[in-house]
Amino acid sequence: MPKAQNTRSATRAATVQFVEPMYAQLVQQLPEGNEWLYEVKFDGYRCLAGKDGTGVTLWSRRGNDLTAQFRNIAKACEQLPPRTLIDGELVAIDENGRISFNLLQHHRSQAQALLFYAFDVLIHRGINLIKEPLSKRREVLANIIKPLAQNASAVALSESIDATPGEMIEVVKEFGFEGVIAKRKDSFYESGKRSGAWLKYKVNKSQEFVIGGYTPGNPLDAVIVGYYDDQKLIYAAKVRNGFVPRVRREVWQKFKALEIATCPFANLPEKNARSFHSPVKK
Repeated sequence: MPKAQNTRSATRAATVQFVEPMYAQLVQQLPEGNEWLYEVKFDGYRCLAGKDGTGVTLWSRRGNDLTAQFRNIAKACEQLPPRTLIDGELVAIDENGRISFNLLQHHRSQAQALLFYAFDVLIHRGINLIKEPLSKRREVLANIIKPLAQNASAVALSESIDATPGEMIEVVKEFGFEGVIAKRKDSFYESGKRSGAWLKYKVNKSQEFVIGGYTPGNPLDAVIVGYYDDQKLIYAAKVRNGFVPRVRREVWQKFKALEIATCPFANLPEKNARSFHSPVKK
């Protein structure tokens, strides 16, 4: 009996730690078939929520601690089973009841509500579920979230929707969601990978850019912008439009104080690199 007890305990996690999330590949067309589940793609912050003997911790996709920033979500996650880790999305709701990334990022205090939509479970009561198929993980997750939803919690289940890809796209357009996620029912949780088992289709094709540098010229000719793919800053374009002389001088003065010696872009073209200056502070 003692020997069996030790074997069983070895499969259980005493504490819940950060696990790098699984990512979805961007596609131009959603797959069809009974082997796929479809979910709404929310426009928010990716978040993993874990509860163990030390309490509740919220992690960003890169492992940063978000607990203090989202105390209402952490409080709601106290109702999770012990030694449990779930994956999901933090969102802000505006006065019209719609999800707003702008509110979440810049005006969180003005949001009508901050919610956590859970879409996966990695650990349940100390048992690692990463190698279990998604269909089973979703069953476990539904049972975890059900009592929380009954208590009007800030944690809700991201429902899979029984619809065709075309119908899903119409739904997300009507309600202003970001897009659609398609997941294979038999897929494992591939931590840290952008797997073809999870696919994302964006209805809103806009892209948020980051200023990573500039080219000089009286005193500033253009800013160089890019976007993040995983943890790499990918070059997108040079932007000159919209800079009147006064704005160029003001922006250049701010950039000068932030200059670093290294280029933050992973793929800056050689022709742009020759006159490139980086204002990004590490």
